[in-house]
Formats: sequence, structure tokens, C-alpha cells
Amino acid sequence: MKKKLYCISTLLLSCSFLLYFSGCSNEKKATETKREKQEIIEEMVVDYGTYGKDADEKVDALLKELRTTDSDCGKRWDSIMKLWGTTNTDLSLNYDILPDNLSDTDSLCLVALGFQLNPDGSMKDELIERLKVLKNSAEKYPNALIVCTGGGTAEDDKTATEAGKMAEWLIQQGIEENRIIVEDQSVTTAQNAIYTFDILEKQYPQVKELAIISSDYHIATGTLLFEAESLLRAQSINDARPEVVSNAAWKAPSGTLSTMFQAGALIELSGDVDTAFEIYYDTYDIHKLPDIHEGK
Repeated sequence: MKKKLYCISTLLLSCSFLLYFSGCSNEKKATETKREKQEIIEEMVVDYGTYGKDADEKVDALLKELRTTDSDCGKRWDSIMKLWGTTNTDLSLNYDILPDNLSDTDSLCLVALGFQLNPDGSMKDELIERLKVLKNSAEKYPNALIVCTGGGTAEDDKTATEAGKMAEWLIQQGIEENRIIVEDQSVTTAQNAIYTFDILEKQYPQVKELAIISSDYHIATGTLLFEAESLLRAQSINDARPEVVSNAAWKAPSGTLSTMFQAGALIELSGDVDTAFEIYYDTYDIHKLPDIHEGK
């Protein structure tokens, strides 16, 4: 009888060990298959940048995976992806001047997006045309602050910056210098947003509303990136934050920015500059990602 009980005890103990190690193995496997949130974000953004709405089902699955990995991060990117889905199709443009009924206080900030300088450091015509729209809007809202964005892009004049040249022009046109904020470090639209918010958060916390000033084909991208950066910086997804409330555009004779370019910019905001520049320079290999219809 004792021998029989011993055998049963041994069998139960063996089963317990098997179950324990099986559980550990499954737990380890689950840990090994759980992906980093940056990987999920980049796959999602590149899928949408490449396939547009055809990727909606895959994007929804990736957002679910992201929320499982990091709930707060998933909520923020859910908002960004919804914004991206509407910005390129539903955004209304205001040509030549900002519309009526915006706040005429320093809680409003007019954000002028830069444009590459000539080799000698002078401004190209497109940037001057954007500045004319900015001047009209700044005169309509004389209490609003103004941010000029853009770093050194002149091949032969390393001292010249887009923002610096823009500020000089505005002052020459009679805009008060104390209204003008110079963001002269950026070389991409994503960096325009990052560095502008760095300045506003530290020095101008009263700013709650932004108006994007640029060429018409650039407004959607600027709106998307400034809204996305604001969402990513907010202490909580539900906290009050600066929002893009309007725009004013110069009607450019040509110019486009693809959704894949926007994907690169969003990836830059997420922190992966190397991949962003692969996309900007069209050297990113989309074929390394899973097919959007995989698993169907």
C-alpha cells in the first residue's frame, strides 16, 4: 500500500513539474513573440503610407496589437491614424489669409513653414509667397505670435537660415519683432514641429491654438505633423494641448507630398530618424514588411 501511494505521489509530482515547465515555456514563448512598440508603429505607418485605405484592416489589427503592448501609446496612435485618414481628404484650405473668428490674443500662434534657400542664402520665390500670406494673416490678427521655422539650407552660405531670413523679411515689412519666434534648427517638417513645440512649451505656454501657413500642397502635412507631435507630447491623451485650428495657404502652381512621405515624417516624430530618411530619399525597402493581406 505504501509503495502504491509512493508511486501515485511521484506521478503527481512529475505531472506538476511538467505543467510548471510547460507553463514557463508558453510564458517565455509569449514574451519572445511580443513585439516592441516601435516595430508595430513603423509597420502600421508604412502600410498606410503605401496602401492608403486598402490597409485599414491591417492598421486596425496593428493598433490592437499596439494597445496590448502599451495602452496609452496605442490610444495616441489611434488618434494620429484617424487624423491622417481625414487630413488629406477633408481639410479645408484658406487661401491668401486666415479666416475670421480666430482668437486675436497671444494664445494663437501662426506657424510659417520654411522652404529651402538658394545656394547664396537668399529666399526662393515660393518662400516669399508664403511670407506674403503670413503677413496678411499677421496683420489680421495683430496680437497673435508668429513662429518662423527652418534651419540652414543654403549650400554656399552656412550662416543663413530659412527662419532667420523669414524673420528679417517680416520686420522689414513692418511686423513687430517682439511677436516673432525664430526656430532655426530644423531641416524637415517633422523637425519644424518638434523644435517649435520645444520653444513654445518652455517660453510661451499660453499658446493653445496654432495656424499653419505654407503652400497649399504642404498644409495637410504640416497640420498632420503638428497635431501628431502635440498628441505625442501631451501628459495624457485627454489633457488640454495646443491644437491646429486653422491654416492659410499660397496657391502653388505645382508641388505634391505623398502619403509615403508623410509616413516617413511620422516615423521621424516617433524617434526613428534613420528609417525616416530612408523613406525621404526613397531607399526604404517596403518588401521587408509582411503583406497587408497576410493571415486572411
